[in-house]
Amino acid sequence: MTTNMTPGNTTPGDTTPGSDPEPNPHATEEQVKAALADSKLAQVLYHDWEAETYDDKWSISYDERCIDYARGRFDAVAADQPLPYERAMELGCGTGFFLLNLMQSGVAKKGSVTDLSPGMVKVALRNAENLGLDVDGRVADAEKIPYDDNTFDLVVGHAVLHHIPDVEQALREVLRVLKPGGRFVFAGEPTTIGDFYARWMSRATWAATTKVTKVGPLQSWRRPQEELDESSRAAALEAVVDIHTFDPAELERMARSAGATQVGTATEELAAAMLGWPVRTFEAAVPPEKLGWGWAMFAFNGWKRLSWLDEKVLRKVVPPKFFYNAIVTGIKPGA
Repeated sequence: MTTNMTPGNTTPGDTTPGSDPEPNPHATEEQVKAALADSKLAQVLYHDWEAETYDDKWSISYDERCIDYARGRFDAVAADQPLPYERAMELGCGTGFFLLNLMQSGVAKKGSVTDLSPGMVKVALRNAENLGLDVDGRVADAEKIPYDDNTFDLVVGHAVLHHIPDVEQALREVLRVLKPGGRFVFAGEPTTIGDFYARWMSRATWAATTKVTKVGPLQSWRRPQEELDESSRAAALEAVVDIHTFDPAELERMARSAGATQVGTATEELAAAMLGWPVRTFEAAVPPEKLGWGWAMFAFNGWKRLSWLDEKVLRKVVPPKFFYNAIVTGIKPGA
């Protein structure tokens, strides 16, 4: 694995080669307050804060389960493409979930991971190294990607566009760094209606769980108060970093306006989201040792069954805007 992530003392978003800043996993109360008025600072603080525990929090793995999931998202909009791509980049990589699993499935030979959070880039590079994948990484602002024109054959991202202040500018940058004929695939973007019901269910689950575990024998199911307080602080930042929700048709319009051709979208998770969001919130509210293998199998198998229902039945009768996640793809013209 190669990397040009070099420690330095730069400000968030500085992408000068060789000057990537160090992760900051321990944001102060003052920094959190400042971040509430600065979405890009909030992105750095929140994702640096979450980086080392992010894979556990979201049940991310780099085995068959998540390889199949990532490939399924890709194939939903780009199944007809010849593989592998020579070089791919992940925008807003987080811990590398989408690109690393796509590379393991044969989608790309070589990868580059980018994120505004130094902590996330650090973890993504470590994950790539552990998997033996050819990946380099940079701390990068999605609105000013620090790579030359016509560098990549493929750009991917998962749950990233809704964090970016100027989505259309980011898509223009994506098209700039793509080679003519290159493709982008962005998955995991919340729809406006899906985000509404997901947040409502999450808040209700959190309130019910934290209330019930205050009493009697159920107190052993309550996380220590300091952990709950930290989760609340993280939630305050999360409310700042989650900037957008999308109508699938609006995503297509932005992609075309940025200059993409052959634009298409797909949506997923309706019934599956109704289970997934309460499950994730419950897991965040109780001590992890209380939830064993049986719980994990219930959550995963339940999600799989409901995803089958979404794909085979509900997608045929329910309008796309009611599903939780949107996927968008497009091609750089000129090949």
